[in-house]
Amino acid sequence: MALLTAALATAPAARAAADSGPVAPRSPEGASAVLDGLKTFGQAVLRSGDGSVRQIPAGLYEMRVDGGGMLQTYGVGVTGNAQPQARYTESGWSGSPLAGNREAGRIRWVLEHSYPQHNDLAGLAKAAGAGALTAQSAAAGTQVAIWRLADGAQVEAADPAAEKLADYLQRAAGQLPEPPASLGLDPGDVSGAAGTRLGPVTVRTGAPSVSVIPDAAAVAMGVRVVDAEGQPLTTAVNGSRLYFEVPAGTPDGTASVTVQGATRVPVGRVFTGELPAHAQIVAGSSASAAAARATAVWPQPPATAVGDAADSASGSAAEALGSQSAALTTTSPDEERLATSGSSAATPVIASLAVGLVVLGGLVVLLLRKRPLDEEDSP
Repeated sequence: MALLTAALATAPAARAAADSGPVAPRSPEGASAVLDGLKTFGQAVLRSGDGSVRQIPAGLYEMRVDGGGMLQTYGVGVTGNAQPQARYTESGWSGSPLAGNREAGRIRWVLEHSYPQHNDLAGLAKAAGAGALTAQSAAAGTQVAIWRLADGAQVEAADPAAEKLADYLQRAAGQLPEPPASLGLDPGDVSGAAGTRLGPVTVRTGAPSVSVIPDAAAVAMGVRVVDAEGQPLTTAVNGSRLYFEVPAGTPDGTASVTVQGATRVPVGRVFTGELPAHAQIVAGSSASAAAARATAVWPQPPATAVGDAADSASGSAAEALGSQSAALTTTSPDEERLATSGSSAATPVIASLAVGLVVLGGLVVLLLRKRPLDEEDSP
């Protein structure tokens, strides 16, 4: 019985999971962009482990953000020159070549304290003891410092002033924490039973406000995106909490909500593309379009589902008993043979009962006849 109960309890959930299928991958949080190319750069000399030496460009890239906005970025890896028109999406460090890199926080420090964030080139040159810096040499020196920290690469800036800047930045770099996403939803996936509010999902963004857009399928099912008081939401701010309100009786399914807004992408955010070696890290940003999506999944309430399963099981059991009864009442070949001789399978049983009744009747008669004789003999 315990096994049957457990099976009934788990069967609806398994059925719901099978019916709904795998949940679609979440959209990347934040911005997506196309690489325009290397815009402000100098030259660097890279020494490989096999002893070969080659000259490579080093400096600032620009990226065009989908929906509007521009980014300035440096390359994370030194292994190749990123290709123009390649597509990139915003990522946390854990989803990039910086995953597990203890120097990631120092790279962010370099970005915050060098060009273009620190665009006082005279002051930067003085701090580095670099003489005079141009935008090109400042960009080259900053890129070289990033490559050394990210890859441990044996690379030097070709320009002496840029090389002094690279040395200064590498020595002075402290640790800074990973920057937040330009726009994110936390958590990105929630679940619960139909007839309840699923969430909360918290908005994380530097944008002054964002639009809240439920997917069309959710709206068609009557699912609403609301605040903690149950009021529908069309806009939100940093820290807002969103809930999916799923009407009771809604068939098992999923729904999503997208938030969109414009904000500056934080310095230190990574953009990844098809080739991890060409990942870019943000050094500057204009107001840029960003988006994030969260998904809700719901089955029917477990109690209702178990009741339905129990009813189904009862019906199946009744059907099974009916089938067994029908089988028992079906005439067997032996019974058919007995019927042709005027007997049946019950004949031996009836005969035994008759003999027993005759014996019992005889005993009763003897007792009744004996009792009066006993009474006459007594004084």
